[in-house]
Amino acid sequence: MNCWLRGVILGISLLILSVAAYGQEISKEQIKGLDEQVQEIKSDVLSIAAGLNQLEEKLLYPSNTQVAVFVSLASGETFRLDSVDIQLDGKPVAHHIYTFKELEALRNGGVQRIYTGNIRSGDHNLEVSVIGKSSGDVDLQKTNRFKVNKDVGPKIVEISLASQSITLKDR
Repeated sequence: MNCWLRGVILGISLLILSVAAYGQEISKEQIKGLDEQVQEIKSDVLSIAAGLNQLEEKLLYPSNTQVAVFVSLASGETFRLDSVDIQLDGKPVAHHIYTFKELEALRNGGVQRIYTGNIRSGDHNLEVSVIGKSSGDVDLQKTNRFKVNKDVGPKIVEISLASQSITLKDR
């Protein structure tokens, strides 16, 4: 009788363990399916967010009044750029303090969009102020004023910075 009872208990134990293992396999598959669904939802959300950003930019900055200002460093420049301030028609529109990574990107030929806004057609005053340090650790502070003519359609202005000058590339 003792042997028979052990056999029954062993059989029931094996049955319980196999049911538990089967339950774990199902839950692993369900978890894997849920992970895939979550990834699909994340992808959809990112796609929708990108579309909304494009729509927002089109609504806020229609192409007939849009102006975009970019900043770049003249090739071969070694001065340390600390900050750039931009005023358009006497109103401050952009201020940026540069990190080491941003400065390295500009030195490697990168271009930064510092301002996007709306202006009407015609002539506008653009003032650019730059603060930095020369390679000899001498403080630099430059300010230049430019006239920008905005026609119908989008306007792109690139400000090229050098230790000795600030130049405007009007496009």
